[in-house]
Amino acid sequence: MFDSLVERPADAIIALMEMAKADASPKKIDLGVGVYKTDDGATPIMRAVKQAEGLYLTEEQTKSYVSTIGNADFRKHMVDLIFGVDYPALTEGRIASAQSTGGSGALRIGAELIKSSGKEPIVWVPTPTWANHTPLIGSVGLEIKSYPYYNRETLGVDYVDMLDHLKANAKPGDVIVLHGCCHNPTGADLNSAQWDRVAEFMRDQELVPFIDLAYFGLGDGLTKDTYGLRKVGETCPEVILAASCSKNFGLYKERVGLVAAITTSPDQARLVQGQFGALQRRLTSMPPDHGAAVVARILGDAALRQVWLEELTEMRGRIKDLRKDLSNALRVQGAEAMAAAIIDQNGMFSTLPLSVAQVHVLRAEHSVYMTNSGRINIAGANSHNIPALAEAILAVL
Repeated sequence: MFDSLVERPADAIIALMEMAKADASPKKIDLGVGVYKTDDGATPIMRAVKQAEGLYLTEEQTKSYVSTIGNADFRKHMVDLIFGVDYPALTEGRIASAQSTGGSGALRIGAELIKSSGKEPIVWVPTPTWANHTPLIGSVGLEIKSYPYYNRETLGVDYVDMLDHLKANAKPGDVIVLHGCCHNPTGADLNSAQWDRVAEFMRDQELVPFIDLAYFGLGDGLTKDTYGLRKVGETCPEVILAASCSKNFGLYKERVGLVAAITTSPDQARLVQGQFGALQRRLTSMPPDHGAAVVARILGDAALRQVWLEELTEMRGRIKDLRKDLSNALRVQGAEAMAAAIIDQNGMFSTLPLSVAQVHVLRAEHSVYMTNSGRINIAGANSHNIPALAEAILAVL
């Protein structure tokens, strides 16, 4: 059996992480892996998480299975957090949800839901997009195509080209993947007016939005970061959502996520809810409970929720400060556009206008690590190495 297998290349991000780890240079700057880091390079456990875990461990009564759709308190609190308790689709009973194994699990269950509809739509992903979107969604047998999103010359969203391309090529019933906020890998987000237009466009063209909300709370705050999702959900009859708690709760290895769908009626929501449970049973049987229970405790406890919100504000503020510092350090003749783009973008990521050759020079000569696309994790820098980082980038331009 196994003699027919072929060797697979290592995952690019994992390979980059190992490369950076092996570099003993004291000036090393690792901007590759997409996790939040403090100024001293640590990825800490949040204070609210520590407190919630302590309470959970003393109160937990069983290790029995929870449900194929996961922790009920987690699902309720997450849906309330993301949409708001007065959101029309929520109060009308038109939202179905299930806990998932991280945001990746949510994307896979969402893709399985699309496939199970039997309609065989094309799924359109932005160019560029998170590297795992295509394998996760395409692995169920759906056809994947791309639409223009980021312009590497203007370093902004190709908003007009995006809509023109979809209008000319996407057919009614096709699925459009959108980043809810903090676009990975570029950091370039749609503004509120553009989200308004996108929502109307999706409705008029009879397209189904599939929104990946992996970083909400780390861009402009929870309300602004969910504006696009809420607007689309108020405008379009059907929406699929994949959300993650890896970044905003720092629960990376706990694999905590949520898949949800806005439907046209409570009856349809119950149907989709049943599909979520059946799909999860087929894929992983049951989602893990620990991380979801911790999130549920934080969101359901006023004091813990306040601690978490304060920490989230600190994290968001640090990312914005790093963007300002790097932008100021790069603001020299010839790099003005890049400096302006970095300050205008959201979340942990930016894609710099660098060639693969320039990225390799940064690794070899400056011990600066980023993906071949030029994507950097801003949170991988710190207040001490920003000048050296800017100097290295300017040196290869």
